[in-house]
Amino acid sequence: MKTSNKIVLLLTIISAIFFTSCNENKPKEKEVVKKEADFSMMENSTMGDDNRVSLKLNPMQKEHQLMNMRDHLDAVQNIVLLLSEEKYDEASKIAYTRLGSTTEMKLMCASFGNKDFENLGLKFHESADKMSEVFKSGDKNKSLKALSNTMNLCVQCHATYRQ
Repeated sequence: MKTSNKIVLLLTIISAIFFTSCNENKPKEKEVVKKEADFSMMENSTMGDDNRVSLKLNPMQKEHQLMNMRDHLDAVQNIVLLLSEEKYDEASKIAYTRLGSTTEMKLMCASFGNKDFENLGLKFHESADKMSEVFKSGDKNKSLKALSNTMNLCVQCHATYRQ
C-alpha cells in the first residue's frame, strides 16, 4: 500500500475519533453510513457543558468501561495497521475477537440498565462481525467502508452517552 494511502487511512481514523456526530439513520446493508456531523452541541459550549446521556456508572464500572473503550481503540489501531499491510485475515481475527458480538460483549452491553445504549452497543458489535467477514475478502475498498461503518457507530455512541 502506498504511503499516501496509509496517511489518508490514518487521518480518516483520527478524524472519526475526534469529531463526533449522531447519525440516527440506520445504515443500509452494504452501504457506507454517511456521516452527518452535528456539531451544534459544541458551539458556544464550555468544557463543563455536556448534554450527553449519563450512564450513571459507579467508580468500578467507570474504570472497567474506560479500559474496554481503550481496548476497542487499540483494536481499531491494530486493524488499520494490518489493513495497510494487506494482512486481511489477521485484521479479521482482531475485529471478531476484540470487537465482535461475543457473549462477554453482549452481557456487558446489557449490564448498564439503559436499553438504548444496549441496542447501540449491540449494533456496534454486530457491525464488527460483518466487518470481520468483509476483511476476509481481501478487498481494500470494501474493508475500509466496513471499518468506516463500524467506527461511525463508535462516534454515534460517544456523541450520545457518557460515563
